[in-house]
Amino acid sequence: MIENSFHYIAILIMIIGSVVWIEKKYPLKIFHILPSIVIVYALVMLIATLGVWSKSENIENTYNTFKDALLPAMIFLMLLNADMRSIAKLGKKMIFTFLLATLSIMLGFILSFSIFHNLLSNDAWMGFAALCGSWIGGTGNMMAIAGALNVPSDIMGNILITDSINYTLWVMLLLSLVPFGHKFNTWSNADTSIIDDVAKKLNTNIQNEEISTASILFLLGLSFFVNISSDIISSYLPTTKFLSHYTWIVLLSTFFGVMGAMTPVSKVAGSNIISSMMLYLLVALMASRADFSQMSQAPIFIIAGFTVLLVHFICMIIFAKIFKLDLFSLGVSSLANIGGVASAPILASAYSKALVPIGVIMALMGYILGTAGGLGVGIILEAIAK
Repeated sequence: MIENSFHYIAILIMIIGSVVWIEKKYPLKIFHILPSIVIVYALVMLIATLGVWSKSENIENTYNTFKDALLPAMIFLMLLNADMRSIAKLGKKMIFTFLLATLSIMLGFILSFSIFHNLLSNDAWMGFAALCGSWIGGTGNMMAIAGALNVPSDIMGNILITDSINYTLWVMLLLSLVPFGHKFNTWSNADTSIIDDVAKKLNTNIQNEEISTASILFLLGLSFFVNISSDIISSYLPTTKFLSHYTWIVLLSTFFGVMGAMTPVSKVAGSNIISSMMLYLLVALMASRADFSQMSQAPIFIIAGFTVLLVHFICMIIFAKIFKLDLFSLGVSSLANIGGVASAPILASAYSKALVPIGVIMALMGYILGTAGGLGVGIILEAIAK
């Protein structure tokens, strides 16, 4: 049984590195069904269930130290590409459609949790808040909320499985609807000329510098400085049961990330790589405290997740008819929320390669809104759970 802190972290990094390397070197079919980050979680959770490392005070302190150091830094780096000036180029109708998708997802979580909360544990609302953050923004937002609310590890295991299964089927559905775009637009009386205009205005946010040792060290140092600054500032802010000291740190890091995206710092290459590494390690750290025997509620979580998507789907159809929205805007707005940067551009390209930037920038909007949106829904879910 491992009790040494360095050995504990080293094994987690080795598992992460092995899974990511295999995915890159050998693109097996399993990676199309289960993303590598879910596989990392499952493997680490299996090892934790087998008792490879002890749950001693030393290991617990190591977990808390790494989590508290990495999470705010990751949020800051993740948001450096989310430039509000680029988002403004989307135009009012595209932004409006995206916000409608976001609100319908939030409504879906509230209604779904209202139906299923009596079948779940008392702390399940925290997991649904984290999943809401993911389905507005991405996995980084999920980890931010999980850290801010201190979501139990067994609930996070259920949430990650729910996220993976529901997300995969949702992507398949939206891609299968692409050929019906013209018929749908005729039914909704949508005007698609605005999409062509937006596509011409947009340009992708390309970093000017090459990744180097200097850029990596600079961004790493800056991200940890943001963590320290957020910690100091949050110590002067009022706390409540929901807005804890650490929640303020997460929100301040989000704010600094959004502000940093409008400065030359956003052009320094390497933020995506560093934030991805931090995300994998955070997921592995959470999994290291989980246990397979505690995941008996996974089917209920999955059904509840489908219910969220059903509410979202119905709302978007209604919005399409009322506001005369086209299928492209609806689909990309939906997947920019639920799938993020990894999948929204894929759906956009299924309509036209020229529309890929719209998918990218919409997904970045989700990164900005995801943490605050998920925490806001969490407040409502906690009230429902009582």
